[in-house]
Amino acid sequence: MSLETLRIAPGFESYMPKEYVDLVERGPYGRDVKVSELGTFKEVLEEHPMCAGCAMTLFIRVALIGLPCPEHTVILGTAGCGRLALSQASIPFIYGNYGDTNGVASGLKRGLEIRFPNQTKDVVVMAGDGGLSDIGFSCVMHSWFRKEKFTTVMLDNEVYGNTGGQESGMTNKGMVLKMAPFGKKFEKMDMIGLAKTAGVAYIARLAPTNPTRIANVIRKAVLIAREVGPTYVQAYTSCNIEYAIPTPKVMDDARAVEKDRYGFMEIISDEAKAYLERIEQEKKSKAKAVAGT
Repeated sequence: MSLETLRIAPGFESYMPKEYVDLVERGPYGRDVKVSELGTFKEVLEEHPMCAGCAMTLFIRVALIGLPCPEHTVILGTAGCGRLALSQASIPFIYGNYGDTNGVASGLKRGLEIRFPNQTKDVVVMAGDGGLSDIGFSCVMHSWFRKEKFTTVMLDNEVYGNTGGQESGMTNKGMVLKMAPFGKKFEKMDMIGLAKTAGVAYIARLAPTNPTRIANVIRKAVLIAREVGPTYVQAYTSCNIEYAIPTPKVMDDARAVEKDRYGFMEIISDEAKAYLERIEQEKKSKAKAVAGT
């Protein structure tokens, strides 16, 4: 959880795997990287056991690039497809019991603030619709109402993709699935509306069609959570297996869904907006001072 724990002890360079040396020397730690720089730095996630063509994996990969300080970040997940990739990244990952990720994150964030008073540690929950809107609903809502300072990212594939195709609260009404043969009987849960009701400082909805937007949204969400309050990102990450989307058509589906019902949405509080503006101004002032020396 710091650059010190990542660095290789002197004299051990020749014994370390090339992959790790490459990660230390050319990874994203300690500096800002952009999606446009892909291929010029070693990513924190490259290999995973996810299904071919999985949109969730693409989203996770780009979201990790958006983390402002991966070397000072802890990610929490739970049962579901996402954890298969997240647990392979070179970022500390905590596997919470199904449904309690936001409760665990609350305690973790508070503990880290006490243990590291002079260094911000970012906590990010990243889990599926089942883990957050269904079984984890109570912990999610209470963390929002308590104004816990961490980010919640829903990987919304609109189905229980990891356990055979059961409907979730985020499945669209009328959808027929392997384990919902008569079609879902009620509407998709309005988690965006619930986040607004809870007073979440920053809310975003997006599809995995614009990598730069994904990275920027995650970056803003994590930064705002540091000082202002809870942030929520809801991402459409289709399950091409349960919805029988051919691998080459996954992004076509994402674009169609984005156009139809999952268009980009961003809701930011006045306090969060002012905080981002202050950060940007401080960044420009620092750059100007460096240029003048």
